[in-house]
Amino acid sequence: MSLKKVNTVLATACALFVLYLGLSFILTPETSTQGVGLPNWPAGNGDGDGFLIMKGTRELAMGLVIGILLVTGHRRALGWVLLMEAVAPFGDMINVLAHHGSIAAAFGIHGLTSALIAINGLLILRETGKAHKAPAPAPAAQPA
Repeated sequence: MSLKKVNTVLATACALFVLYLGLSFILTPETSTQGVGLPNWPAGNGDGDGFLIMKGTRELAMGLVIGILLVTGHRRALGWVLLMEAVAPFGDMINVLAHHGSIAAAFGIHGLTSALIAINGLLILRETGKAHKAPAPAPAAQPA
C-alpha cells in the first residue's frame, strides 16, 4: 500500500473520530465527560454543559476542516492543518494533568491522540514534499 493511501486512511479516520467527538459533546454533553480524564464535573443542573458544547463545536470544526482538505485534495495544507490540530489534544492533556485528573487518560487518550494526529500530519508533509521536490519533466524540443 502506498504512503499516500495509508495517509488518506489515517486522515479519514482522524476526521471521522473528531467529528464523532464533536457531535457527542454537542448532543449529549452530560454523558461525554466520563472519558476525558478530569476528576469531577458538576452534575444535576447542567452546569458546565455550555463549556462542553463549546468543546464539541471546536472538535466539529476541526473535523470539518480535515474533511474538506481531504475531499478537495489539498494534501500539503492537510499536513500542516493536522500538525496544528495536534495542539488541541495536547492542550487537553495538559489541562487534565493541571487539574489532577487521570494520568492514564491524560497520556493514554489525549497525549496519544495528539501524537497520532501529528505523525499523520508529518507523514502527509513527507509524502507531499517528495512530490513537490520531484524534478520537472524536460521540455519538449521546439521545431526550429
